[in-house]
Amino acid sequence: MNGVRAMDSATAARWIERWDRQQEAGMPDREERFTALIDAVEAGTGRGDPLVLDIGCGPGSLGARLMERLPEARVVGIDADPVTLALGRAAHGDAMTFVTADLRGPGWLTALGLDRQPDAAVSTTALHWLPEHALRDMYAELAAMLRPGGLFLNGDHLREDEAQAPALARLGRALPELEDRRRFPDGHGESWQGWWEAVAADESLAPLAAERTRLRFDAHHGSSRSALLRTHVDALRAAGFAEVGTLWQRGDSRLLAAVR
Repeated sequence: MNGVRAMDSATAARWIERWDRQQEAGMPDREERFTALIDAVEAGTGRGDPLVLDIGCGPGSLGARLMERLPEARVVGIDADPVTLALGRAAHGDAMTFVTADLRGPGWLTALGLDRQPDAAVSTTALHWLPEHALRDMYAELAAMLRPGGLFLNGDHLREDEAQAPALARLGRALPELEDRRRFPDGHGESWQGWWEAVAADESLAPLAAERTRLRFDAHHGSSRSALLRTHVDALRAAGFAEVGTLWQRGDSRLLAAVR
């Protein structure tokens, strides 16, 4: 643990660069989706210094890009993954606030101790990991915290329900796959699994990798309805968001927006 806390920002930045590259293996349009999301924060909050919650922030890839565009913004990254939080704090801790909180349980928003209501909450490629009941509870808590007119923006692969729309579900998968082949004809250098294996082999990160395994973050990945578009739309509307819709899309990769 001490080795991770003492990690210098340059070393953390190198790990995050590897993280970003392996993330592109499943998201060839990742940077475009980031840009669309940040455009929406800039256009939708109506102020140059918004308070933004980055939910499931990982190592802060989105938050860092948001701060580059809106340097007066206040970004609070929220996650429970000890590895990615340690990297984010080392690389971006001077610009962003990182909070350890488990989205799978209640009370995580009130524990942040915010001095005003957030203008926006954002997330990328994180919330499909939550069990459906936890996702619905999280949206309800978020709706109660955001200011009136505040935004929720979620960039993720959110697919159509194959039982209801099999052709659209198939096309949703196909478009990102074709995009990936065009952009990366020689394949990708490191996979998701390869990145985590490298983390576990690193002397300074291995204790946190073991803690991540103990916390069972992978237990629900791909095993619930939280990867379905309809689940998110229904949960956001039930939570009290006034408007819900897709702002940007390529296949099943989309930016889902909700207005409080």
